[in-house]
Amino acid sequence: MKIIKTLVGALALAAMTFTAQAQDKGTVGIAMPTKSSLRWISDGDALVAALKEKGYGTDLQYAEDDIPNQLAQIENMVTKDVKALIVASIDGTTLSAVLQQAADKGVKIIAYDRLIRDSGNVDYYTTFDNFKVGVLQAESLLKGLGYPEKQGPFNVELFGGSPDDNNAFFFYDGAMSVLQPLIDKGVVVVKSGQMGMEKVGTLRWDGAVAQARMDNILSANYSDGSRVDGVLAPYDGLSRGIISSLRGVGYGTADQPWPIVTGQDAETPSVKGIIAGEQYSTVFKDTRELAKVTANLVDAVLSGGTPEINDTKTYDNGVKVVPSYLLVPVSVDKSNYEEIVVGSGYIKAEELK
Repeated sequence: MKIIKTLVGALALAAMTFTAQAQDKGTVGIAMPTKSSLRWISDGDALVAALKEKGYGTDLQYAEDDIPNQLAQIENMVTKDVKALIVASIDGTTLSAVLQQAADKGVKIIAYDRLIRDSGNVDYYTTFDNFKVGVLQAESLLKGLGYPEKQGPFNVELFGGSPDDNNAFFFYDGAMSVLQPLIDKGVVVVKSGQMGMEKVGTLRWDGAVAQARMDNILSANYSDGSRVDGVLAPYDGLSRGIISSLRGVGYGTADQPWPIVTGQDAETPSVKGIIAGEQYSTVFKDTRELAKVTANLVDAVLSGGTPEINDTKTYDNGVKVVPSYLLVPVSVDKSNYEEIVVGSGYIKAEELK
């Protein structure tokens, strides 16, 4: 009996020691932009889970696309002595002062999926290959249009992401690397004439803004009976707004089939739209993997190790080239959503019914 008690006591002490060691790893601050996008909720949850597995506490905050709110949240995290900051910025140009405060206290700073600009205090950046995202969107658009078997011309309208998000330019540039040669040849026609991020950008990735702009494009350029064949949309939330606008003028019927509309993030409502034939495609970025990579990077840095990096050239934030880890995005449409999105467990099959 004494031996058993001793063994139980030793196990209890070991468990207490493990818990203490886990707690001793400290707290990581996670600043997310908004809960209005399903993907950021998934990102936040995945980061908390991945860091907890590594033995870290977390302070997860959502700023609801309010820049002063995000600044205040980060300042509060720094005051609470977080060991590291993972920041998905609302506006990647507004954080220099608060990041200096963090750096002065030795806090490691990781830009998460959105590059933080104009600061030398960004230690690392974890994201997907954002130029490739745009390439995939444009290639999917052309596939949906039937090119090259069909030679067009195709009427295509262009939408960009938020101009204060550095990724939006990579998405647009990647897409245009594919589309511009075909525009020059007259295979793809932008009937509205609206090109370039200064004209096609959508502030805060707001679907209502995209819907209103699509309304204006349709009334100004397609009231003559001509058809929209495709829309380059860089994010599912914008895609749904664009589709609502198209539905409002009669698209989605036997007489007026849906245009080819792209997207990004494999949000559940948009995957449902792909199944229904409303949206043609999306780009799947497995944020669970991004969270794991980021948690591994944080743990390596805070443990005095060397984090895994696979890009040291692409992401110049205006002050420095930020060492980065880029994950691979995947194009998803009706032909492969079950294998890619459901098969990976990212969305459960019952959620799509």
